[in-house]
Amino acid sequence: MLDRSKIGYKFSSFQVELEKGRLRLFAKAIGETNPVYFDESAARDAGYRSMLMPPTFPFSLGREIADPTDTLTLLNIDLASVLHGQQKFRYYASICAGDILCGQKQVVDIYDKKNGTLEFVEVKTEFCDQTGELLCEAVQTIIVRRTGAE
Repeated sequence: MLDRSKIGYKFSSFQVELEKGRLRLFAKAIGETNPVYFDESAARDAGYRSMLMPPTFPFSLGREIADPTDTLTLLNIDLASVLHGQQKFRYYASICAGDILCGQKQVVDIYDKKNGTLEFVEVKTEFCDQTGELLCEAVQTIIVRRTGAE
């Protein structure tokens, strides 16, 4: 069983600048066609400061940290037993190219189903601007498969 005393654990904060090239590449990879994600002029014409960040891009920002598997390390989870459950995003303001985001991850819940054969870890990452204003929350659910031998 996973250590439920880790609920509430906050990881070190991190900072990342949103670069136009990375946003364009990500938008292309997810099949986005709206020009506000590719073209600076189209984004400004639509009322944004710069090109808009694609909706699911915050998930990839979790790979910016020194140890992208820090949650697994904290909870002593073997990568081979992990499934990606889901991800959810809540936005409070537009996030654009050139913005500098401050992120912080926190373990918000750990629970099990099927008599402990499946354990779930919910990790929320809050992204703020440099003034501390909350711009986005990203919640990831990690599923851990347990076998009878564990």
